[in-house]
Amino acid sequence: MDSVTLVEIIELKWLLAGQGVHVHVERLQQDAGYARETLDRAAASPSPALRETAARLRHRLGIA
Repeated sequence: MDSVTLVEIIELKWLLAGQGVHVHVERLQQDAGYARETLDRAAASPSPALRETAARLRHRLGIA
């Protein structure tokens, strides 16, 4: 995993934390099901920044 992807995961973690959602970074990197659920939750957020981060990360991780 490259450093840009890790930065985006951390960005997602903090944006979701602002909505009261805890993200386990290591699990997100290793568990495709968990990553998909987390990104789906982020994509449903009212926050444009969170939705954009989720879309970029979904593309980087290759999660449909």
